[in-house]
Amino acid sequence: MPDFSDALDASRTPGNTSDFDRILPTQSAAVYREFQAGRVIVREVWDGNGAELRPNPLYNLLYNHLSHFRTLYEHLGSELVFNETGAFFFLKESSDEDNEEHDENAFRVQVVLLVIGRYFARSGRDLDYLARPEAGLNEQDLAVLGGDEEYQEMLRAARFEKGLSEALDYLEKRHVVFRTGPDRYFLSSAGMYFLSVLVQEYEQG
Repeated sequence: MPDFSDALDASRTPGNTSDFDRILPTQSAAVYREFQAGRVIVREVWDGNGAELRPNPLYNLLYNHLSHFRTLYEHLGSELVFNETGAFFFLKESSDEDNEEHDENAFRVQVVLLVIGRYFARSGRDLDYLARPEAGLNEQDLAVLGGDEEYQEMLRAARFEKGLSEALDYLEKRHVVFRTGPDRYFLSSAGMYFLSVLVQEYEQG
């Protein structure tokens, strides 16, 4: 009777190449590190050197081998979720329903986006400009946001005791916003998707 090693050898015979043979361990490790850091993997990332959005190779890797990675993370007790509308991937723990940390992180992201969206709408600008690298939030916007007590109170409720700078750092680390300069930010495709969901809930509620 063939043992487990025989089965592995059989799966690697010519003409029977699996995704595990086509994907480098370093690639899988890079994806894993992104998710462990709490990031979403978006289709385009900001290249500060070239001052432009560029394709994210990790997004393309997941997209081209989606079945493989879904099975891989299922075996690790997680669910790989592809949001086609926002063009991003994120990892959902199987026990997210009871995961207080996940709920807390989601709440904090929502609060910051709500603050940004409310301020931007009140300024009379289209929310779509938040997704443009040449537009987004500028130094003047940050000064107004940082000096508004209503917005600061909302951020403190989400445990951003240091205010707006801490909140934006939190979103940047998760690829919800990108920083284009010392005092300039714009929303990633994931950030815009999350904001649109908040807007829809507000309009329906």
